[in-house]
Amino acid sequence: MKIDEQVALLMQGTEYGDEDLKKAMADELRQRLIEAEKEGRPLRVYCGYDPTSTDLHLGHTITMRKLRQFQELGHEVTFLIGSYTALVGDPSDKNKARPVLTQEQVAENAKTYAEQAFRVLDREKTKIRYNGEWLSKLTLVDLIRLGQNFTVQQFLARDNFAKRMKSGEPIYLHETFYALMQGYDAVAQETDVQIGGTDQLFNIIVAGRKLQEALGQKPLVGVICGILPGTDGVQRMSKSTGNVIPINTDAEDMYGKVMSLPDFAMGKYFRLVTRWAPKEIETIEADIASGKLHPRDAKMKLAREIVSIFYDDEAARSAEQAFVSLFQKKDIPDDMPEYALEEGQTVLDVLIAAGLVPSKSEGRRMLDQKAVRLDGETLEDGRDTFPHPGVLRVGKRRFVRVK
Repeated sequence: MKIDEQVALLMQGTEYGDEDLKKAMADELRQRLIEAEKEGRPLRVYCGYDPTSTDLHLGHTITMRKLRQFQELGHEVTFLIGSYTALVGDPSDKNKARPVLTQEQVAENAKTYAEQAFRVLDREKTKIRYNGEWLSKLTLVDLIRLGQNFTVQQFLARDNFAKRMKSGEPIYLHETFYALMQGYDAVAQETDVQIGGTDQLFNIIVAGRKLQEALGQKPLVGVICGILPGTDGVQRMSKSTGNVIPINTDAEDMYGKVMSLPDFAMGKYFRLVTRWAPKEIETIEADIASGKLHPRDAKMKLAREIVSIFYDDEAARSAEQAFVSLFQKKDIPDDMPEYALEEGQTVLDVLIAAGLVPSKSEGRRMLDQKAVRLDGETLEDGRDTFPHPGVLRVGKRRFVRVK
């Protein structure tokens, strides 16, 4: 692959909020790739993951997909577990302080992270490191010297801190440590390229580059990935909003959740989640625009691709057959009872009110067994607000059309 093709692939799906900054990072990445090729050495690339919970969803894997692209181009990739940064908690996308985790909680969460990551990354080509390796050795004097490179104004100008100031929400001093700690991660690893989401722009482009330069290193290239919307196509994928596609689920459920995406969200998923090159995506989108490819067929192609990544081609074909059997071949009754959804009802409320289960305990049991589906998408938490109208199915034979 030529250098310009590599740059196009590696910058695919990136967002900086500033076209000049994006061009500058692309130019620096091109130069680094040229230098690495001349020197015959791989680039040192990393992304950090704070183990603040145990389960990962598709949104978490966007940066992993980017790491995999670097791996396939022959570069050295480190999956960094933020064993120390997780103790502070990243304030970047939060409107209030995160709860401070104990070292025991972090260690427990970290156990599952690497194994889940290997569903995307090449196990044999991935270094696993923990940032406690170097952050635990910093002294108070070291922290003071790192802090000399930044002003309080720089932190207060950040969008989330500015909003919290305006609303009167407290900003705790320890939250400002996070950027210093992450910046030092880049220094400790002598990083060439750091990958992160748009919420990490300050930590990577400001903190990481500034600290490297201050400590005599060449500033890293920040590859800033766009944020994946959830199954609603609008809000950021998040467990708290219930719009997630878990990676620890079965192939049929994953396929069905992808198929529930609104058409307008497909472009984001093409660029952030798939293995497709820019030219292939351009062709698919041109075919949709011209009418040559139906959006439903494009989405099925997308669902096959995503399921293949996390399972295999055979599992993807089987999941597609199950989906087609259920929805395209009408493996659901033409006539079924209807239920009028009321505002604020939870999933469990609807199951009981629509007569699909006799009690809350039975409803919870069916949810635990992943036997409750809305338009083919598995519903898991009875406390969630009911997502949207559609065909609600419990087990194999109980159906209600929610309106």
